Amino acid sequence: MAPEFQKSTMYVSNELENGDVQKNFDDDGREKRTGTLLTASAHIITAVIGSGVLSLAWAIAQLGWVAGPAVLFAFSFITYFTSTLLADSYRSPGPISGKRNYTYMDVVRSHLGGVKVTLCGVAQYANLVGVTIGYTITASISMVAVRRSNCFHKNGHQASCSIENYPYMIIFAVIQIILSQIPNFHKLSWLSILAAVMSFAYASIGLGLSIAKAAGVGHHVKTTLTGVVVGVDVSGTEKDTLRSSPPESKVMKRASLAGVSTTTLFYVLCGTIGYAAFGNNAPGNFLTGFGFYEPFWLIDFANICIAIHLIGAYQVFCQPLYGFVEARCNQRWPDSKFITSEYAVQVPCYGAYNVNMFRLVWRTAYVVVTAVIAMIFPFFNDFLGLIGAASFYPLTVYFPIEMHIAQRKIPKYSFTWVWLKILSWTCLIVSLVAAAGSIQGLAADVKHYKPFSTQQ
Repeated sequence: MAPEFQKSTMYVSNELENGDVQKNFDDDGREKRTGTLLTASAHIITAVIGSGVLSLAWAIAQLGWVAGPAVLFAFSFITYFTSTLLADSYRSPGPISGKRNYTYMDVVRSHLGGVKVTLCGVAQYANLVGVTIGYTITASISMVAVRRSNCFHKNGHQASCSIENYPYMIIFAVIQIILSQIPNFHKLSWLSILAAVMSFAYASIGLGLSIAKAAGVGHHVKTTLTGVVVGVDVSGTEKDTLRSSPPESKVMKRASLAGVSTTTLFYVLCGTIGYAAFGNNAPGNFLTGFGFYEPFWLIDFANICIAIHLIGAYQVFCQPLYGFVEARCNQRWPDSKFITSEYAVQVPCYGAYNVNMFRLVWRTAYVVVTAVIAMIFPFFNDFLGLIGAASFYPLTVYFPIEMHIAQRKIPKYSFTWVWLKILSWTCLIVSLVAAAGSIQGLAADVKHYKPFSTQQ
């Protein structure tokens, strides 16, 4: 048994004898959780509202006034519904007093087991890696957009203003290396709250600018009920693309409702009003793609907010991966001082900070690798779209539904079982269609890829 675990066990035992366990530990002997509805909601908003909200005008343009908003509302409801099922699966076998499962894979292991645990791990961690690489690219594009905005303001909208992304990817990576050394995810709540505020800021700016453009004198753009017209606007191929009181499950459901409701509101507003402003020619991102040029200082501020938001969102997505690798290595090599030992270092204005050499090397290496991949494949956002399409079904729909069926012991072929299966299969078909669209977009990017092109 590892010395650290022995020390922890002895400490818990002593606390139990003294009757003070509630002060420092939960009822399962682990360090007491300090999450609240606010911090949980902030984590959800930070993870869900990304700079992709600014591309929803383009998405609505592909689908039109009818299907566009309908699809947004439908999948928002599905996401909220399945998140409530996942919240009830946090404890097993019962949602109120069962054993806590601290990772997604643990939840799947408790309810389903077998090869499904491995499939869950592959889907989950492939998605996390893809997202962090995509965020490195997107954040650097927003940083570059600040300089380009000032260039356009000074030299005119027709100026070239080509600027390399690479230095900004390096800056982003350095920031992530520093933040990644924070050992416990719950200590990043402040970062998630800041990131959530930033997401509101740039989404509101994009929304406000869209309203101003749509309401402008003489404004007229082409919009349709069915979106872009095949053969006119695009080709046919392009158009087809927690605390324990109240119970954790209730807090998670409330946080999911707050997070999903908030993101849905911004998604629908940014998508529909952005479409009204730009019509069928809506840009992929109307802040970094310069759907607006003025006021340049407001565009700059919005892009800075995007970069700050993605700094926090990167940590939200990479921390579970850090925890998984570090826990496995601790189990595999419990006697390795390199992996388990921590050394106290005095940091000015902070105090004592415990340095773990394995954590320092592994997390730094991960950030460096993701940054290098982002530099080599700057069109990786299309990979991200593919990974997102591939991971949405298993992580957001399939596993929550299957775990709910197993937990509640829903009889096979009963009414509830049948409609849950119909929902699952429908989402699978949609995910496959979305994946096909991402593959088509990726093929087009590879075909037109210019390795040394710096203009975004």
